[in-house]
Amino acid sequence: MPIKVFIDQGHNPTGFHDTGAEAFGLTAQEVNFEVGICLATLLNNDPRFEARLSRPTPETVIGTDSVSSVEERVAMANEWPADYLISIQCNYNFDPEVNGTEVYVFRNFTSSSWLAQNVVREISDVVETKNNGVFVNPYIYLLRYARMPAIMVYLAYITNQLDAQKLRDEPTKFASGIYVGLLRFLGYA
Repeated sequence: MPIKVFIDQGHNPTGFHDTGAEAFGLTAQEVNFEVGICLATLLNNDPRFEARLSRPTPETVIGTDSVSSVEERVAMANEWPADYLISIQCNYNFDPEVNGTEVYVFRNFTSSSWLAQNVVREISDVVETKNNGVFVNPYIYLLRYARMPAIMVYLAYITNQLDAQKLRDEPTKFASGIYVGLLRFLGYA
């Protein structure tokens, strides 16, 4: 049986919902959507995996507000049930010099944290972003209530000009970094 990976592309496409950060002509939800599509393609072209997306189309809206949106995303992964949940996000900071890739997990010394270490390393190597490491945040709903190993990947800082350029131009490379990180974690690469 293939390994089931649920890919959550953070945020929603309409202003009524939380569309995420915006900078340099990019919106987080658009970047997250595109990288998710690229990652799903890589996974679904590999017979060892089956991938599903939280947002299969650019118009897909999940939930009626930011709270119900996150709850529904977790429910989708749990009800499938997925073997792994990978949430794709863009980071932001008021300081435009802050840059790099980081991954969040619910707790350390778990499958999630080992997966996260592989993913952050591979994205940083493939896309040449700064490796900011893996962080624990037990208050992120998606990480707390997923019934499978779950990671929240902050690809890069949309508010940093160089990172934003990479987010705009290299969605396939970001997806490849996540894919290779998953392969390394599973011992396939």
